[in-house]
Amino acid sequence: MKKFASLILLAVILILSFIGLSKDSISTNTVSPPSGTQALHDFKDKELNIAVFQGGYGREYWDEIVSEFESAYPGVKVNMTNSPRIGDVVRPQIVAGNPPDFLVVVDTEQSGLMTSLVKEKGLLDISDVFESKALDKDQLLKDMVLPGMLESTRFSPYQDGEIYLAPFNAGPMGLIYNKKLFRDKGWKLPETWDEFFALDEELKKEENYLVDTNGVKTKRALFTYQGIYPDYLEEIMYPSLANAAGINHLKKIFAYEPGSFKTRNVKKVLDTFAKLGTQGYLMEGTVDLNHTQSQTDMMLGKAIFIVNATWMENEMKNSPREEGFEFGMIPVPVFNKGDKRYILTSYEQFSIPLRAKNPELAKEFLKFLYTDQSVKLFAEKSNGVFALKDAKELSKPYLTPGVYEMFSAYDGATTILQDWKAIPKGSKIDIKTELFRNTMTPIMAGKMTTDQWMDSVEKSFTQIQSEMEANKH
Repeated sequence: MKKFASLILLAVILILSFIGLSKDSISTNTVSPPSGTQALHDFKDKELNIAVFQGGYGREYWDEIVSEFESAYPGVKVNMTNSPRIGDVVRPQIVAGNPPDFLVVVDTEQSGLMTSLVKEKGLLDISDVFESKALDKDQLLKDMVLPGMLESTRFSPYQDGEIYLAPFNAGPMGLIYNKKLFRDKGWKLPETWDEFFALDEELKKEENYLVDTNGVKTKRALFTYQGIYPDYLEEIMYPSLANAAGINHLKKIFAYEPGSFKTRNVKKVLDTFAKLGTQGYLMEGTVDLNHTQSQTDMMLGKAIFIVNATWMENEMKNSPREEGFEFGMIPVPVFNKGDKRYILTSYEQFSIPLRAKNPELAKEFLKFLYTDQSVKLFAEKSNGVFALKDAKELSKPYLTPGVYEMFSAYDGATTILQDWKAIPKGSKIDIKTELFRNTMTPIMAGKMTTDQWMDSVEKSFTQIQSEMEANKH
């Protein structure tokens, strides 16, 4: 009888084991409770307030990862605020001394919240997170991040050896085009700016006109951009400056070195922007369009290039487009055949406000986001890739072919990050405003010269330098 009971018990164990294995093999995209965490009771009955920018990657990933975190940490409650204008939503809380515990806010978000927090030294030092081990493997988090990121001024803004922002996702930024259109027309992808502008001659041929549902023919434009959000044009600006003036000169610009923005090579880049707008290459009405409007028009064939990044496919997944539209990306053209090509890497970031009520729980949430299964979940739900060394291949089964192939834009190009030095505390200057928001529309309309553009930026550089000097005393 004992032998029979033992056999029954063994059979039950085997069945339960099989069920467990089956569940694991099917639910590959759920985040399991991590091993090696702080004692879970440390966080029991605590609340974590997080604020998330709702952009091109949507919110589905965040809904699921929050649910998984609550499951892994019984008793923890996560309150999430999610908005395309998240900076404006949470700024009053921060000013009142009651900030969220965790921020997922891009530095280009129109409120300028992250720029202000960095400038005012309002973020928590999170270096200890990256010196600790991952929750799901025997590896330090700092060794998992893409090379050069944590050391850059983007994530270590004060260059004091401490990390204040954590990388979220990463991907190439360049010129998006319709692969099917280029294939059908037999057009060659431009490597130089001369080849880029020469494509407009092809667009002038009637057989290449766009034909709408009523049979009306319209010339396709060469280029469009997200008109009322001109910061997108940094994806052309920085690689072009590196190409024309050299990577070391770009670093001088990022450091606000006086005289660095008023040179012959810088003017060559700025003149290219002016040429796009004033010589008929820009899609009509561009400067008055938001990001989704301009991106939809491009996908409908009204322009053959738009500046953007890998998130565009997910952001526009439900938008109308030309039949058979296929996402493709190329790096920004160079000025001379054979020149070194540069490509800007996109990134978003995580951060913890200095006055967060639950900083240790926020740090634990950050570690949770860096688990392999979180990386896979982000790829599946948002069609994006974390800024981790193995994330691209981990994500591959869940990415669309279009997004995965966009990463080939890195091939043969040198990757650059935005590496602006932190602006001094109390400064009223926002360099993105000086570079793009106050200048791009008048430049495109021919109402501002590139010399005036250079002078305006140089004035800002001089002011920043004087503020830096004053802060030393």
